Amino acid sequence: MNRLMAGVVLCTFVVSLGAQTKEDDRLQACATVIKEILGVPDNIPKDLLDRAECVIVIPSVKKVAVGVGGSYGRGAITCRTGDTFTGPWSAPALFALEGGSIGFQLGGQATDFVLLVMNDRGASSVLHSKVKLGADASAAAGPKGRTAGASTDIIMNAEMLTYSRSRGLFAGVSLEGSTLRADNDANAIEYGKEMTAREIVRGNVAVPSAAKPMVDLLNQRSPKNLSDGK
Repeated sequence: MNRLMAGVVLCTFVVSLGAQTKEDDRLQACATVIKEILGVPDNIPKDLLDRAECVIVIPSVKKVAVGVGGSYGRGAITCRTGDTFTGPWSAPALFALEGGSIGFQLGGQATDFVLLVMNDRGASSVLHSKVKLGADASAAAGPKGRTAGASTDIIMNAEMLTYSRSRGLFAGVSLEGSTLRADNDANAIEYGKEMTAREIVRGNVAVPSAAKPMVDLLNQRSPKNLSDGK
């Protein structure tokens, strides 16, 4: 009996060690990317981040061999809570970025992408269904630096602002023609049941432990949406 109990305890211990999933790894990678990008001097303008309703982080996008420019990436989206997107950042939904022009941005290097969703229309589009950037939602290469200053027209016209980082070089980049969609299978694994992206980020869902570093950082660096001027 003692041997049986010891075996059960050992099996439980081994399972607990293996509890970290690839979805957890992805969320932790998102936290690392956004922390490093916000830590460089010439990064996303704070006034833009403060106005963003959602942030999408896609770490280590790689070019695939199939098709010209074919690429894929897996990351996550978090949005501000509250009816008017002015609350703390939400639990993240796992997301995918695919195809289109991504491949031409990559060369042979893994590249990180950050997308700011700037208004209700952009947030509604990306949370509702698969979105093609430039067609279903307007997107533009985001400005960088301390403030958006002279880029008011870009902010006013684009539903999303897109950035990339490769080999330590951070810059605004066009992702028109690429698609964004919820990674429903990964979300079911992370949250233990089938949930839509909207149910996760717009519902009262607890932030998973693996996502806390990303969400806590955004709450620290941009705790309130300032698009209403308050």
